[in-house]
Amino acid sequence: MSKLLTVYAVGGGMLGLTLILTVFAQCFWQTSQGDRFDWNSVKATSTFRWQGCYKHYQCTRLKVPMNYTNPSSGWAGLAIIRVPSLFPTTSPSYQGPLIINPGGPGGSGVSLVLRSGFHFSTILDGRFDIIGLDPRGIGRSTPQVKFFGTYSEQALWLDGEYPDALNSSTEVLPRSIARAQLMGHLAEDQDDGTLRHVTTENIARDMLSIARANGNDKLQYWGFSWGTILGVVFATLFPDHVGRMVLDGVIDAEDYYATLWSNNLLDTNKTLQHFFQACVDAGPTGCAFYAPNATEIASNLDRLYDMVKAQPVPVYQARTYGLVDYSLLRRAVFTALYSPFTMFEPLAQGLADLKAGNGDTIYSLVNRPRFECADAEDFQYSNQYESGTALHCLDGDEVHDSPAELRRFYEKMTEYTTLAELWAVVRIRCSGWRVRTKRTLPTKFGGRTSSPLLLVSNTADPVAPLWAAHKTSKWFPGSVVLMQDAPGHCSVSAVSSCTQSNIREYLLNGNLPNANATVCAVDEGLFKGNKRRADTEAPSQQLPLVTHDTYLNDIRRLRDSFPLALPT
Repeated sequence: MSKLLTVYAVGGGMLGLTLILTVFAQCFWQTSQGDRFDWNSVKATSTFRWQGCYKHYQCTRLKVPMNYTNPSSGWAGLAIIRVPSLFPTTSPSYQGPLIINPGGPGGSGVSLVLRSGFHFSTILDGRFDIIGLDPRGIGRSTPQVKFFGTYSEQALWLDGEYPDALNSSTEVLPRSIARAQLMGHLAEDQDDGTLRHVTTENIARDMLSIARANGNDKLQYWGFSWGTILGVVFATLFPDHVGRMVLDGVIDAEDYYATLWSNNLLDTNKTLQHFFQACVDAGPTGCAFYAPNATEIASNLDRLYDMVKAQPVPVYQARTYGLVDYSLLRRAVFTALYSPFTMFEPLAQGLADLKAGNGDTIYSLVNRPRFECADAEDFQYSNQYESGTALHCLDGDEVHDSPAELRRFYEKMTEYTTLAELWAVVRIRCSGWRVRTKRTLPTKFGGRTSSPLLLVSNTADPVAPLWAAHKTSKWFPGSVVLMQDAPGHCSVSAVSSCTQSNIREYLLNGNLPNANATVCAVDEGLFKGNKRRADTEAPSQQLPLVTHDTYLNDIRRLRDSFPLALPT
């Protein structure tokens, strides 16, 4: 029986919106351990040569072809990190490598392991080597995608890229289109000829190379958000090399490859309604922005939008300063929809404070201290904006829309949600893209995989609607959709012993839940005054739940460490 390689790619990311925490993206790689590690000292080799790094981890680089159709034309060096299993490889309890990647596109799997690797290991009983990969072009992998020659140049561009909502003034859409043209020139001028090879298809091929370097025939993968697209591409290209594959927070791959990113927003308003209703249910002592009904809360929020649009609120704190204007308030609300179980309460408090003229809390939801994060090493690894942009523009169909057509595209997206003005910029950005590549993917996604897939989606995901999971499941016979009855992006945005028990059972033993019929409740409320769903409604499931406090705390720590963010 062949050994299995398990890959866990988490996103959090399609995530998301462009612009949401651009400075966060710059500094995300920093670790709480406080150690530095010189990745330049790690030579890329065709086999794994692990060495100690960051105190408690092991690191290596894998040498893979830059161009798989012409392997001798150049090489990429993939940066890889792991938390070793608690069990020796000879133990029957050892489950093999489990690679994690935070989606994005453009996120760093190395950074994710440094933040969350031990939490992943704990909830899976230490049976896996928890491995993080920086995909080609990203973070510590080489060559790295760069649009800028210096940190200062990057910081100045990103400061202007932190977007105004497209409907905040008549100038924003034309300016966004013009900036897309500039960005296209920047990317082209910095390209050394390797940029066209930074595609999801090639990243999928890299994952097969990783599996083979470990002596495995099959790859097991758990992908969140954009990571689900990577999983779909891998399963389409290599159906006979699929081990246990979890796709969590499923994105419509067809929509992504059409450079539309429009179907993402089908459940955005539904997620926002959860905030309104949960605030009502929490009562005046549980929700700071309370009103007697959801309609009144929505109206109060609209009045705040009008208030800051007419007169932004200044914020001056010890380590930062800025304005709470219409665009920032819209971003704060959208950001909270990603992680409602941790962000709805501070959002409500921030809205109540803003109503009273204090913008500190709202400002802190989407901004970090200015100029806090900048040294040479930070800049060396901070490229999520560049790599994410390159990936979705190179992957997708070319965008030749006129300004009028881009405006109509945005107006069409507003039919899904009023927050579309923060999302349509993804397609707009690719309207200026100049570097091209040859796509060799099959014309249709899907296939009969050697192992069935498990797809996991929340019932109200702001950027990954449940509909997309059911659509994707139809492409892969035998796959199953596991539903988590909660708002938020991906299953890790909530604490659910039911969900994690089903995922554990699948990863550890290969057993799927009931076909498209399992709905898992969550174990916490959105506000302290809310009842937990698990208290009021028994989940539809086939497994005995692991509900002891220690296990729930393990899931909670994973949720709190997991970086859910909008796309760069």
